[in-house]
Amino acid sequence: MADLDDLKQEVKKLRGEMELRLHLASLEAKDEWNALEGKWERFSSRAGLEDSAGNVGEALELLGDELKRGYRRLLGAIRD
Repeated sequence: MADLDDLKQEVKKLRGEMELRLHLASLEAKDEWNALEGKWERFSSRAGLEDSAGNVGEALELLGDELKRGYRRLLGAIRD
């Protein structure tokens, strides 16, 4: 029975560690999501501008690429 008690304690400890890591990951994911949402707002409002000459168009492409990388990174973190 001692082996079962040891196993139970080990599983309980691992469960607690996992619960803490998930909570912390959730907080980090929320922070990253909020940062990306701010960038999304800027991107979507500027992308609607008719005047996309030169620097504006390039800046939007950079911002769009940054958003793609950020969303992919966040999705990867959630999947792992």
